[in-house]
Amino acid sequence: MVEYQIKRRSITDPLLLEVFLNGPRHLFVNQKNCAYAYEDHPMGIGYNQTIYQPYVVAYMIDKSLISPTDKVLEIGTGSGYHTAILTELAKQFIH
Repeated sequence: MVEYQIKRRSITDPLLLEVFLNGPRHLFVNQKNCAYAYEDHPMGIGYNQTIYQPYVVAYMIDKSLISPTDKVLEIGTGSGYHTAILTELAKQFIH
């Protein structure tokens, strides 16, 4: 996923790429869809909600320019996956 969907689309921040390599996206989708968790498309997560495709999450976070010394206030990022990635990038995370 990281190599083909994220890195090839000009996301180059080493820390962000590392977080995506270790981020268990399959834990944030319905169990019946785990086999598709790392594919390049959004997925339903129940309650008429979706989880963005991995590249879109990476792109939004990359453009946010979050550094390890930043504090992040999360207000409804859309899914636990996006939140989990953010918590690995900032010094302090508030939700």
